[in-house]
Amino acid sequence: MMVKTAANRPTLKTISDLSGLAVPTVSRALKDAPDISAKTKRRVREIATRIGYVPNRAGVRLRTGKTNVISLVLSTEHDMMNHTARLISAVAGGLQDTDYHLIVTPYFPSDDPMKPVRYIVETQSADAVILNQTQPQDPRISYLMDKGFPFATHGRTDWCDRHPYYDFDNAEFGRIAAELLIGRGRRNLMLIAPPLEQNYARNMVEGARSQATGPEMTFTVMAGASSDSTAHDIQNAAARALEGDPSIDGIICGSTTAAMSAVAMLEQSGHVVGENVDVFAKEAIPFLNLFRPAILAVQEDVAAAGAFLAHAARQAIENPRLAPMQGLDIPKAP
Repeated sequence: MMVKTAANRPTLKTISDLSGLAVPTVSRALKDAPDISAKTKRRVREIATRIGYVPNRAGVRLRTGKTNVISLVLSTEHDMMNHTARLISAVAGGLQDTDYHLIVTPYFPSDDPMKPVRYIVETQSADAVILNQTQPQDPRISYLMDKGFPFATHGRTDWCDRHPYYDFDNAEFGRIAAELLIGRGRRNLMLIAPPLEQNYARNMVEGARSQATGPEMTFTVMAGASSDSTAHDIQNAAARALEGDPSIDGIICGSTTAAMSAVAMLEQSGHVVGENVDVFAKEAIPFLNLFRPAILAVQEDVAAAGAFLAHAARQAIENPRLAPMQGLDIPKAP
């Protein structure tokens, strides 16, 4: 097996010789320059793929000061239904056929979430970062804005008018959930919310509470676990909530794991979902109705979020003077 060395590694000159194009044309085609035709770009990329051309990252950084890397910073928290995997795949897909490569920078829930962000900025190991699990006044976002470092967020903040983001409209999700459950005759609603320090949890609570009003209505946020907790912890916390208030007849779930855990608890307690109690949830994969057809669910388009964030991060790097890209996935009632 032949091992590529610096002496025989394909270069822009190699592609130039094979294609008959000038080296600057080859370089611009690989950078997706708008003045190069799609036919030429396709031809150059096919040759580059065939010969195994890989840009010399050290050389690129010396010439441009860029790494051509975007880092997706994610917590290692357990994700039962692969929401995280879909987000990684979608961001990577959004960077396909560009100069940028994706790296995933994980951190543990017990870690300071500032640590990976500071490391990337201080070492200049990426050109931009993509973050999720945003807080209303997220110190990571404040730090990045102060440093003028390109970033995009999956979720909004109190400063979201000033930075790129893509978000699922959790306020609308909460509103739709409560409205639909009330329309089905439910009067005692409980929300299994995301961690309450995160921005989307606040939005979800506000949306649901806006509909659950009136003297005959009750609305509570489940204590003891969040929609990001383990299935075991959610099930136990939901059981305690139902023991404390047996009148609960509508459960809104901030994750697929929360919905499955709530259903398991209800069925163990002798309830029938869709008859004497309803469960409403959001999901990234159309799965819940296969698990229990009576579950009410709306879809969160994680693929669209990832593709948008990849584009938004690239724009923040390449055209920082443009208005930040911002997108909102607005759910529709099932």
